[in-house]
Amino acid sequence: MNRLASLLKRFSRDVRGVSAVEFALIAPVMLALYMGAAQMTAALNADRKVTGAANAVADLIAQDDFVTNGELADIYAAGDAILFPNDAADLGLRITSIRMDADGEVFVDWSEGRGMPARGQDDVPDLPNGLLAPMNSIIMVEAQYPFNGPLPKESGPLVTLGDTAYLRPRRSAWVRRQS
Repeated sequence: MNRLASLLKRFSRDVRGVSAVEFALIAPVMLALYMGAAQMTAALNADRKVTGAANAVADLIAQDDFVTNGELADIYAAGDAILFPNDAADLGLRITSIRMDADGEVFVDWSEGRGMPARGQDDVPDLPNGLLAPMNSIIMVEAQYPFNGPLPKESGPLVTLGDTAYLRPRRSAWVRRQS
């Protein structure tokens, strides 16, 4: 019994492995915090780029008085370039021209989507108050991006990022769509 008590006393005074035990307890928590911070930083950066892509696409459309298929392809490519270094293959963009007639009736003039369905003429989204005036229009660009992040995921996207940009046409009352 004395031998066991002596062994326990000596064991309790030995501090040679304390650092290793503390490291083993703290390392998983610190690693999780580091990985979480990396994931959050990548998500915030991707969200900023999705917002930038929506605003840039809306700005390019609003600068024109009519839009052709070739111009739309170039504008979609510009939105993709803004998303770099993220993979733009999954970036969904929907461009919609919304008009208000003289009677105050709001309707979709035209809509184009890539990775998102186009809106129908009666598919008018809820708009912020005061955005439209009679005989005017707005360009609305909706962007969606499924964010996966730098860490591997087996269960699909971590979150879907999205934003909507509204701009008034600059050169005419509304932007026309040409094939």
